[in-house]
Amino acid sequence: MTLYNHTFEKFNENFIGSATLSILVQSCFGGAAAMSVLANGTSLIQMIQLAVIVLICMIANTSILAQMKHKFIFNLTLISIVSSIIFIILNHL
Repeated sequence: MTLYNHTFEKFNENFIGSATLSILVQSCFGGAAAMSVLANGTSLIQMIQLAVIVLICMIANTSILAQMKHKFIFNLTLISIVSSIIFIILNHL
């Protein structure tokens, strides 16, 4: 069994608690990514990066609040966290 499947099974078993934690964690990562983007200035490139990260985090939060399928929510949460980490790394180089 892969790490992805095992983690999804745990997420699915306790969906309410996992959804609550995923909103908290991915929103914190999104806020950190927004902070690191804005630390580099407010040019057009930074504003585009900020819009992308805000959009990704909003879509992930909306999918939870709209009670979409658990696998879809899990995938969007992973995408949100990974993209936030990528933006943090890119803006600290």
